[in-house]
Amino acid sequence: MALVAGAAPALAAQRFWRANFYPYVAYSTAGGLWGAVHFGRYSPLGFVERPERNRASLGLDAGASTQGSRGVMVSAEAPAWWEGWRVGLTLTAARDNRLGYYGLGNDTRFSRDSVNTAGAYFYRVSRTRLTARATLQRRVVGPVRLLLGGTLARTDFRALPGPSVFRTDLATGAVDPATLPFTDAVVRAGVVVDTRDNEVDPHRGAFLQLLFASGDGYTRTTADGRVQLRPIGRLVLAGRLAAEGMGGSPSLAPQEEMESSELPFVAVGGYRSLRGYYDGRFTGRGKLIGGLEARYALRAVGDAMELKLVGFYDAGRVFGPGEALRLTTKGLHQSGGGELALRLLRNSLLVVGYGRGSEGGQFLFATSWSY
Repeated sequence: MALVAGAAPALAAQRFWRANFYPYVAYSTAGGLWGAVHFGRYSPLGFVERPERNRASLGLDAGASTQGSRGVMVSAEAPAWWEGWRVGLTLTAARDNRLGYYGLGNDTRFSRDSVNTAGAYFYRVSRTRLTARATLQRRVVGPVRLLLGGTLARTDFRALPGPSVFRTDLATGAVDPATLPFTDAVVRAGVVVDTRDNEVDPHRGAFLQLLFASGDGYTRTTADGRVQLRPIGRLVLAGRLAAEGMGGSPSLAPQEEMESSELPFVAVGGYRSLRGYYDGRFTGRGKLIGGLEARYALRAVGDAMELKLVGFYDAGRVFGPGEALRLTTKGLHQSGGGELALRLLRNSLLVVGYGRGSEGGQFLFATSWSY
């Protein structure tokens, strides 16, 4: 107790704010090359050794892509402003103009001939989202936190020019036209166990989350475990296993995403779930994903910089209507690849790489680890 009591005054004494503004470029399979700007204010941790990125931050990001995607996000986070509490709020308006849509279920097929004959948008759909998301976490004992959150979202899908799987599913009723656009009010609750030594670039520790959410006509239960080990000085081994099941009658919008205590992400397919496959490659009510990574520091300058070489293996699948979510090795889609990652100071990470699965490969670009 003395350590905790002594930490609060030290944190309070160091509270100050800094501003940053910069342009940047990014890449995603659903948007192509992005040009964006960031403006933010943040309160750094100073010399206090803590795992959080900073004490609190306010940010505005806006950008557009070469494929017609665009987005604006306003965020406010306070992971260490109040001892034992974490608060997060995001407001998002975005259009993913080339999101993947290959149909529902784990056995949907991809044919290059279909793209060549029907057009480049045969497996694509345009998704527009307006989202307000708030999350509150409270540490109860040691690394254990309780989570409560809510989301208001409005999602719409638009068929792109020419024939497409989405246009066909919409006409046949596989995608219910009555659910487009889809307005969702979600309540979330859960437990998070976090022992990572650094949240941006962990070298040791575990991150476990068990979440339950209730939305418009459906429920969602998510279990996600991530572990990092450091067997030798420059090598970090990381692994992940996550599963999610949905009850009720979820529409397309919630089926395309997987829940997280941070922000939801597209699954299954894409950087956060199955690298080497297009974003949104597999869509279903149930999801199972896993992965292994080896991260080796080629060059390190104290805590100021690390250049890492990464090898990874990902696997995942979805479960459609009538299928029970289960741990299985059957029907898994697999991919592997490599990355170069550059970490600067305690809160900046840049990852570039290439992943390849059974349908080809994808260039990877991100500002965080996949998990």
